[in-house]
Amino acid sequence: MRKNDQHYIDSLLKTENQQLDRLHEIVRLSIEEEEMITRKLCETDESAITFGERLSDKVAKFGGSWRFIIIFMAVLWLWIIVNSVFLASKAFDPYPYILMNLILSCIAAIQAPIIMMSQNRKELKDRQRAENDYMVNLKSEIEIRNLHRKMDLNMEDQFQHLFEIQQKQLELMQQILIKLEKK
Repeated sequence: MRKNDQHYIDSLLKTENQQLDRLHEIVRLSIEEEEMITRKLCETDESAITFGERLSDKVAKFGGSWRFIIIFMAVLWLWIIVNSVFLASKAFDPYPYILMNLILSCIAAIQAPIIMMSQNRKELKDRQRAENDYMVNLKSEIEIRNLHRKMDLNMEDQFQHLFEIQQKQLELMQQILIKLEKK
């Protein structure tokens, strides 16, 4: 009986070692996949931004603000009042305000491409953010898959142990029956 028990314990230890080896393999693969995804997520290079890109971002930020609109409206009203009221006879830009229209057109012609450059950069950032979101989702999916593998492995081993225990119980019952029959 002791030899049988020793054999059973040895087989259980062997099974446990195999299960641990499989779990270690799953964990190793999971860590490799996570490192690859994490490395990809951390690869944002902000130092590659040029002076022109930083400038276009600042111009777009200021040009799309209420502060710019209020200042611009104040300058326009000041221009009109100075040329119409204070310098009525000697105005440098009389009523149709042709010079003011020329300046406004030049500002619009310069500001529009700068804002477009900034929007292109924002689009690139959004695309990068979407890719990062995808990578995070992928990382979560990998983790869930690995958890499923671990759970399946544990359930498989539990069933195997239960069957072995049941087999051991049947053997013990057989031995008890044999002993009872001998009496």
